[in-house]
Amino acid sequence: MPAKARPKKNLSVMKRARQAKKRNLRNKAVRSVVKTVIKKVEETIVSGNKEDAGKLLIEAIKELKKAVSKGVIHKNTASRKISRLTRKVNALLPQAGLSQAGAA
Repeated sequence: MPAKARPKKNLSVMKRARQAKKRNLRNKAVRSVVKTVIKKVEETIVSGNKEDAGKLLIEAIKELKKAVSKGVIHKNTASRKISRLTRKVNALLPQAGLSQAGAA
């Protein structure tokens, strides 16, 4: 990997570099929150806890939409992630309902 180029002396270039560094840190934090929330939902789905999965899904959707509004991720990417998570949670919900209905 080549060494980083030396920053220019131009004031506007220096300001843009400072802004880019700040934005990079902010975006990294937002992406981290989104990944963490998605992992929590998927872990809850694997454990089979349907109520917690539903609650965490709502939280995940909120965080994904927030990331889109901040421009961290594209809206289609967020939409795809929401759709996949929702399908997984919904697949969990009817199975539990069928086992209870069969017992009644």
